[in-house]
Amino acid sequence: MKLSHLQKALTSMDEVNFITPNGEFIPRHYHLTEIGLSTKTFIDCGGKRHQDQKVVLQLWTSVDYHHRLKANKFLNIINTSLPLFEGQDLDIEVEYQAETVGKFALEFDGNNFKLLSTKTDCLASELCGIDAIQTKVKKSLSDLGKAVEGCCTPGGGCC
Repeated sequence: MKLSHLQKALTSMDEVNFITPNGEFIPRHYHLTEIGLSTKTFIDCGGKRHQDQKVVLQLWTSVDYHHRLKANKFLNIINTSLPLFEGQDLDIEVEYQAETVGKFALEFDGNNFKLLSTKTDCLASELCGIDAIQTKVKKSLSDLGKAVEGCCTPGGGCC
């Protein structure tokens, strides 16, 4: 989700709720402890340089169970941070404490914000040969028990 989409969604809401990837709501007494610009410059395994920038929202819960962050306050915090982003409409990443600090993508379902699991990936898979390995080979179930030439088979004496 882009920052502009978050801002637009907040203008039509009162309560701001977040749902974790396992379907549970983040407790409603969460705090927005940080909003920032994260810049990551890195080299992939193929030697290519990359730069990635994101808006990072950090959510946190404590024991102040009556705390509620209304949409207009959430939007005010975002608007205060806008100079950090220099007019860029960046993707949002959410940090939220579970067993460890997790990093999540964000989407809006029309009522609630959903934290989406993120995954690592090889950025130079064509150089590593990963594409060839990840290609699925379709086999008929009836062929699974047949010996393949050059492979050991039970009782074949090669092992």
